[in-house]
Amino acid sequence: MYKSYKGSKISKSDGSNNSSILFWLLIVFTSLYMFWAPFQKALFNGNSYDFERPIYSSLVWTFLALLVLAIYFFYKWKFTSHQDLLSLLIWLMPLSFLIAKISEASHRFATNTFYIEMLYAAFFLIGLYITQNNLGNKIISNVIMISGYVIVWFGLLNWFGYKSFTATMVHWFADISTNPFEYKDAVMQAEGQLRLTSVFQYANTYAAFLMGIFLGALYFIVESKKWQVRALHAFMLVPIILSILLTLSRGALVVLPIVMLLILPFIKISRQLFFLLYTGISAVLCLVVLSSTSAIGRQIHMDHKLTTSSQGLLFVIGVSAACAIIVWVIHQFGFLKVGDAIESKIKAKYSNILIPAAALIVGSLGVYLLFGTSVVINLLPDSIKHRVENINFAQHSVLERGTFYKDAVKVFYDYPFFGAGGGAWAALYEKYQNNPYVSRQTHNFFMQSLVETGLVGLLILLGLLIYIFTLYLKKHKRNDESNPGRHLYFIVAVSILVHSIIDFNMSYVYIGSLVFLCLGAMISGSPLPLQRIKAVQERVKIKWVYASLLIVVSLFMFITSTQKLIASGLFRQANTLAQTQPNLNIILDPLNKALDSQPTHPDYASFKIDLFFQMYSQTKDEKYYNEALALIQKARQDEPHNRYLIDKQIASYTVKNQLPQALDLIQKEIPDFSWDITLYEKSISLSTELGEQARQAKDDKLKEQYWNEAFDTYNKVLLKVKDLESLPKGQLQGRPFNVTNNISLNLGQIEFLRGKYASAENYLKAGAAGSLDDPGVRMIARWYLSSLQKQGKNDQALLDKLIAKDPKEQTEVTNLANFAQ
Repeated sequence: MYKSYKGSKISKSDGSNNSSILFWLLIVFTSLYMFWAPFQKALFNGNSYDFERPIYSSLVWTFLALLVLAIYFFYKWKFTSHQDLLSLLIWLMPLSFLIAKISEASHRFATNTFYIEMLYAAFFLIGLYITQNNLGNKIISNVIMISGYVIVWFGLLNWFGYKSFTATMVHWFADISTNPFEYKDAVMQAEGQLRLTSVFQYANTYAAFLMGIFLGALYFIVESKKWQVRALHAFMLVPIILSILLTLSRGALVVLPIVMLLILPFIKISRQLFFLLYTGISAVLCLVVLSSTSAIGRQIHMDHKLTTSSQGLLFVIGVSAACAIIVWVIHQFGFLKVGDAIESKIKAKYSNILIPAAALIVGSLGVYLLFGTSVVINLLPDSIKHRVENINFAQHSVLERGTFYKDAVKVFYDYPFFGAGGGAWAALYEKYQNNPYVSRQTHNFFMQSLVETGLVGLLILLGLLIYIFTLYLKKHKRNDESNPGRHLYFIVAVSILVHSIIDFNMSYVYIGSLVFLCLGAMISGSPLPLQRIKAVQERVKIKWVYASLLIVVSLFMFITSTQKLIASGLFRQANTLAQTQPNLNIILDPLNKALDSQPTHPDYASFKIDLFFQMYSQTKDEKYYNEALALIQKARQDEPHNRYLIDKQIASYTVKNQLPQALDLIQKEIPDFSWDITLYEKSISLSTELGEQARQAKDDKLKEQYWNEAFDTYNKVLLKVKDLESLPKGQLQGRPFNVTNNISLNLGQIEFLRGKYASAENYLKAGAAGSLDDPGVRMIARWYLSSLQKQGKNDQALLDKLIAKDPKEQTEVTNLANFAQ
């Protein structure tokens, strides 16, 4: 927007004041977004209502920004360069998600994801055009780094116990829990370990983000000519490395050296040397504070022996200051001399890869020292030492990710060309999963894209990335010294995208928007011209058409996003009213308005269905039942795989005693939720009950049909339990999947009623050994003791324990034993 920037003066040749105003509007929006979005749980797209509202807010403001950009295009956009071509091609990405909606697995997930992809395209365009000049480039690169540093200190302050303080700082624009008053899960406990997550509530994505910020800080240190800038970034090296280690992310420890090797060849050889030197210095200094910081965190968050630790915080600040001073001294007195000497002596064509190659050798030695000996690893705190020692291909997280990827390929086989729409994995994974894990994310950005948009969408994504990185490499080679800060965008994008091969970082809308902002900014600044395209003669018309279409699209997306945001607020209002307001009509007023905007939103619909079922239970008024049933059927048309809606439909049958229809529905859904043991339980329970009704009606054929169906379902459970035995040794199965007490009780009851008391005993024996404080176990014990009495046996010890709980149990057992077949 501004053709040049020198010092603090803006070139007058840039055009009208209109473009200047538009430029600053976009700069202000992007800057505010970079500070606001992280504190909205980084806008995690968790495919549930809890995460939607801040995402809708980000959509509203982003499409307003896109409208501003579209107006700018009327003044400045020309179809003359590769970056202009990419400003058109980027829309193929959301288009692939729009096409995928034809075969969408979930209307809500697919629609939300399409909107998010539109947001990514908008950020790509913003990065492409507001960083064209040095001023925009300088502002955006600094905003990325400074906002990153804020996130780092936010996390560390929470680690050192200053949870109320950090919550006070951000509560006016972030969702803060009130009891206790804190940003939830900035520090998380998992499997007896403490993990730093800062704003992300997920340690691995935080680690991926930290990698980009850490490497960006190193880059600014070796590139900047101002000592103040170098000192600031050097000061942050220790806190960032410390934060990476406190995340306990094994993936980050593996990926960081790889990313470093990818970015080093694009830095001058003399700067590579200092880049690695400063990495080593900050890593060594980090070890000075690591053990004490780890111990303090445990005392605060797990042992609760401390509330805060100013001493620990000041220790980190002091070591960080020492790092800044050391780096400043080395750079001030050694950088130019050593740099000039190296540059003058090493002028080979591929000299830039010499140090990365040497680093690879040294890194291999480091890996040997870390894993092959105890020299280095013993310096680490036990929690981090344990994580590092478990880095191997036979650990649960690696094996489970392999299972995710194999299951994702199964989905791809069924939706090969255009995919199953945005959020397809979250909607379908239970149908294709190999074992009963719980993961609504594929843990791989590219595999998730394959599932959601098929081969066509994945090729579009890969094609765009290849095109963008190819243009950047050409531009970097031609103009190495121009806009040195621009390499930051490459570093951040590569860091996150490479780590996204093993995790779901891109499911955070903040991370996705940051990546696409960087992808656009990477190739901005010095556009490479396109060869003349004969089929495109009148470029002015293209400008007007494209800008006009962008205005229409941005207005449409702004209006629909606003509607979604308002609907989310209305649903929240309805939930609040339901806690205090007994009047159904008052609750329904905002709820119906929310449903008018999103008629098949499963959370909105489920809430209304529950209200109507409650009213039907109280009044027996058929209108409530009929409206609930109609809403279930309508919502399931758009959300056929929504587990909660399936439960609502099952309930709609059972409340009317339509048990055969309920059983048929469960049997139909079991293949789509083949590792959900509760469906097998319900199926066997209904088959048992329907068989008993047929027995009482003297219909032996129907009785045996239902009871045999119960055993068929049981055999399916046994086969799947057998399948779990084939899992690799280091892989956990996930959710419990086994023969439950309810299943054993129902099968034992069937065999008892059939007169097969020995068989009934076998089914009931294991369940009867449980705690008699559980009413379900007492029920099993009654049937078990009765089956023994039928065989002339007894378990006096169990009977005594049962009677001790309730003397009436003796009568219950006797009555069952005398039960007429």
